Amino acid sequence: MKTWTRIAAIGGGLIALTGAASALFKLREKSVEQPDYTSIETGAIELRDYPDLLVVETLTSGERDHALGEGFRRLVSYIGAKKRGDGASEQPIAMTAPVLQDRAGGRWRTRFVMPATMTSGTLPTPAAGVGKETLAPRRVAAIRFAGLASDDTLRARERTLREWLVAKGHVPAGAAEYAFYNSPMVAPPLRRNEVLIPIAR
Repeated sequence: MKTWTRIAAIGGGLIALTGAASALFKLREKSVEQPDYTSIETGAIELRDYPDLLVVETLTSGERDHALGEGFRRLVSYIGAKKRGDGASEQPIAMTAPVLQDRAGGRWRTRFVMPATMTSGTLPTPAAGVGKETLAPRRVAAIRFAGLASDDTLRARERTLREWLVAKGHVPAGAAEYAFYNSPMVAPPLRRNEVLIPIAR
């Protein structure tokens, strides 16, 4: 009986420790820069106006989750100055949130938004397989949720978002995008995920 009590105590301690570590990661990630936007309508679904955003991006094939991991690693190598074009600066670029993912030409596109202080002219030269683009100002509808962003969950949230757009009379102006705000070190219940759909103003 004492053995099981000890095991239970150890298990409870590990769970508490894991929860505390996850909360610390969540707290640390709150300091990560996020793009500014203006809220036009708030609620379970939010309308936002974003200014132009400078992004770096890469295309990968395969299942969505695998493609996201591969795209993430490729872009982290770029911002971490581990893999850049010839003669590019070795100065690292700060990580921002969220990581964006969408479909482009039959492949998965992963994007990092660059810090607001950077411009296309000051951005270090990307290596092969990484490009840069400036997204024009746009209005998006966003639905937010916590937990694991599985394919089924993303599809369900996108369906809810599209039904809301129809009910409100909004016209989609592009494909759905997925936004992931937290690292895998953050426990699923504390994670922030979103599905975004650009709409006509």
